[in-house]
Amino acid sequence: MLMRTDPFRELDRFTQQVFGTAARPAAMPMDAYRHGDSFYIHLDLPGVSAESIDLTVEQNVLTVRAERTPVKADGAEMIVAERPYGTYTRQVFLGETLDAEHIGADYSAGVLTLTIPVHEAAKPRNIQVTSSDTKQAVTA
Repeated sequence: MLMRTDPFRELDRFTQQVFGTAARPAAMPMDAYRHGDSFYIHLDLPGVSAESIDLTVEQNVLTVRAERTPVKADGAEMIVAERPYGTYTRQVFLGETLDAEHIGADYSAGVLTLTIPVHEAAKPRNIQVTSSDTKQAVTA
């Protein structure tokens, strides 16, 4: 599995802190690992409603998009606004060995967990070794 890296993520975070806006959609932190016959991806999306999460797969590229809206009471004066909001997006390149047709998604406690099974043909398998140790006469 290959993941897209974003060399400008820290610059975007700094810009957002200084100017209070993001130049492009924010990326969500993630962990990814393989356990048995599946890959697991955990994405942090605190404060996001499950209905705003959109998952798409196109040509082995999995795109996760979510939106977090600001919490603001009518008529309230905002004193401190440090929590980021807006559109979050992340793209993950899926290897050919992964089964993109059967991705499972679960959102709980602010963490989106994706389960991606490995194709049957890509799973490790044992190969039977036979012996052809029979002696044959050599004629000249």
